[in-house]
Amino acid sequence: MTGNLKSVEIKAFVPSQDFELSKRFYKDLGFTMASDGGGIAYFHHGNCAFLLQDYYEKAFAENLQMHLLVEDVQAWWLHVQDSGIAARYGVRVTSPVEQPWAMIDFALVDPCGVCWRIGQNIPKKGEQP
Repeated sequence: MTGNLKSVEIKAFVPSQDFELSKRFYKDLGFTMASDGGGIAYFHHGNCAFLLQDYYEKAFAENLQMHLLVEDVQAWWLHVQDSGIAARYGVRVTSPVEQPWAMIDFALVDPCGVCWRIGQNIPKKGEQP
């Protein structure tokens, strides 16, 4: 008999080049920092979470993509615009785009180069909502 294989949560370790700057960035983005110690900060927004680490490897950071699925991508995009995060942190933000995989999303690159795709599912072409 195998036992209980129920999963509880999965979190990625997200790198940071400047740990304090990245913590401020994610708080300003709207995440809650639930704990911070030993070079790891635990962030969450609702049921979504990740671990920010005080570790940086350029190739890893610039090739890591995180995906945040939200209910209202337009509200998130407006929040990012209104918050001034792009100018304050010198990061890149794209406009929302309808993707062929039935999603509208936009990209937000964090201070060390990690690309976040924030998106909302939409009906597939030809399907009713």
